[in-house]
Amino acid sequence: MAQQNTVLTAVARAKAGKGAARAIRRTGQVPAVVYGDNKEPVLVSLFEKELVRASSVAAFYTSLCELDINGAKHKVLPRDVQLDPVNDRPVHADFLRVTDKTVIRVGIPVRVTNQKDSPGITKGGVLNIVRHEIEVFCRATEIPEEFMVDLAGLDVGYSIHVSALNLPSSVKPVAQGDFTVVTLVAPSALKSEADEAAAAAAATAAAAAAPAAEGAAAAPAKDAAAAPAKDAAPAKDAAKGKK
Repeated sequence: MAQQNTVLTAVARAKAGKGAARAIRRTGQVPAVVYGDNKEPVLVSLFEKELVRASSVAAFYTSLCELDINGAKHKVLPRDVQLDPVNDRPVHADFLRVTDKTVIRVGIPVRVTNQKDSPGITKGGVLNIVRHEIEVFCRATEIPEEFMVDLAGLDVGYSIHVSALNLPSSVKPVAQGDFTVVTLVAPSALKSEADEAAAAAAATAAAAAAPAAEGAAAAPAKDAAAAPAKDAAPAKDAAKGKK
């Protein structure tokens, strides 16, 4: 579940606008806003170095943070850090104020394990991760860190769907249905061999069926030849009657 392991120091700010934001950035800080929980948004500024260090962690957007605003603690979830398009420095950040009842929509990364225990991969099969991330609805305090996909025993041609991940009852996928998460497909070499084998089997079946088809076609011709001899009898009787 979500880990609250990041503490960021913030300073309340009174002014909004581009001019005030530029002035804050010149001091080595980043303007930000805290919103949510049916309360008024709070304008703050954070120290750029702290924000850069925290946001460089992959789980930053799926982990709770403690925002210390002038000594007052706020439980928040990072929602966005906007970067300068030229130098990639943070220019603004958004934080969602959360409680134990807050339900959010968040993307959870997918990680595969036990590749060595997969017969399909041992044969040279190609692992296809259909969804590197799964979007879910869950409580802000119960965000899964990741979804594990176990490849042990998975052979070529098989797939793993979301139902096999055994998600917690409080976590609901945004997408509907039992969608595919991971598949294991045959490599090109195996596909070629399979196609050749199928073609050879089809040719053998066609060759075996050919003599039977020829015999069935010849039978009507034989019967047709015999038919005139049977029909000739009335002609013979007619000749007798004429005498």
